[in-house]
Amino acid sequence: MKDFFNKNLEDVDSAIFNTIKNETERQKNVIELIPSENIVSKAVLQAMGSPLTNKYSEGYPNKRYYGGNEFIDVSETLAIERAKQLFNAEHANVQPHSGASANIEAFFALMQLKDKIMGMRLDHGGHLTHGHPVNFSGTFYNFIHYSVDKDTHLIDYDEVRSLAQKERPKVILAGGSAYPRIIDFKKFKEIADEVGAYFMVDMAHIAGLVAAGVHPDPVPFADVVTTTTHKTLRGPRGAMILSKTEDRFDRENKKNLAQKIDFAVFPGMQGGPLEHVIAAKAVCFLEALQPEFKNYAQQIVKNAKALAARLQDHGFKLISGGTDNHLILIDLQNKNITGKEAESALDRAGICCNKNMIPYDPKTPFNPSGIRIGTPAVTTRGMKEDEMKQIADWIARIIADFKNENLQKQVAEEIKALNAKFPIY
Repeated sequence: MKDFFNKNLEDVDSAIFNTIKNETERQKNVIELIPSENIVSKAVLQAMGSPLTNKYSEGYPNKRYYGGNEFIDVSETLAIERAKQLFNAEHANVQPHSGASANIEAFFALMQLKDKIMGMRLDHGGHLTHGHPVNFSGTFYNFIHYSVDKDTHLIDYDEVRSLAQKERPKVILAGGSAYPRIIDFKKFKEIADEVGAYFMVDMAHIAGLVAAGVHPDPVPFADVVTTTTHKTLRGPRGAMILSKTEDRFDRENKKNLAQKIDFAVFPGMQGGPLEHVIAAKAVCFLEALQPEFKNYAQQIVKNAKALAARLQDHGFKLISGGTDNHLILIDLQNKNITGKEAESALDRAGICCNKNMIPYDPKTPFNPSGIRIGTPAVTTRGMKEDEMKQIADWIARIIADFKNENLQKQVAEEIKALNAKFPIY
């Protein structure tokens, strides 16, 4: 048995070894434009692949239900303290397994089942966990949705205020997965205060931009902030919850807001935390605290703007007319191609994006009118504005002749040549 544990993956399971090898090669050879994806550092990979995965540690540092956690406590405490420092937060829980987990745990802490909550419509840029009827959020809670303006595709804060005054929700939720513009968290907080609601932000997509100061910070305004740790933050796949310590609506309760969040995570929704991933989160937070990370986040936005401008030169219609952050939502209706067709054609050419609904989309989620692209991963590789222009040119060529497989193969080879100048791993 001991010999078995000393074998390498290649010797134990060649099928999985080859799958990992092939996926690594794929990542090296494509232009990754899915805005929720990024490329983690070797240090993050090493932490995730560490023996910390062997340890059960239900509970929290210095208050566990298992013995032998003295070093696990060091790791998780580092993650907590670094997260608080990075976002200047009063409280941080780094145990949530995913963004969806973090959201359901925050809801569990703030509401009772069937309580009323306001969030952005999924097809207008929100997220599945923001009240879609097929998701737990739409099943367990009474979601009221606000929209974006039909002409500008921007959040209409007057409409949000009017809807909040009419519906009197217990929670107002800001943030989304396909909204390319700055979100005014101060305005949301003012509206929440006017109607006596908790203010919650899901900043999963923009967390790295917030950490670097290139997007307005929700932490000073929100009662609770959830986020994934991948995407623009460039860490492992996972999540965390930041919050105020005190509960401004429940001062007589035995638990303050930070305690309610912790209780909602464990034992409320999760058991043993993934301590190898939490260690990788700690590494990610340390990386994000370095001055170089600010430069990286600034370049993400510069690249997104350069990519958007070049696409507009090619006649592409962009939702809201451009971008302020890391992502671009493209309306393909004037190009006579669906989002599904565009995603497939670009994928064959070595450009990865995802089909996506656009606001007031006449088509379905499985074959929508748009695609969503973003710049976190290409920026991690070191690409800048000139490369964004080249990428936009490739996108335009493929979309204009999307059934041309020879063109797709030609572009794929051109992309490999470019990627060779910006290696990963």
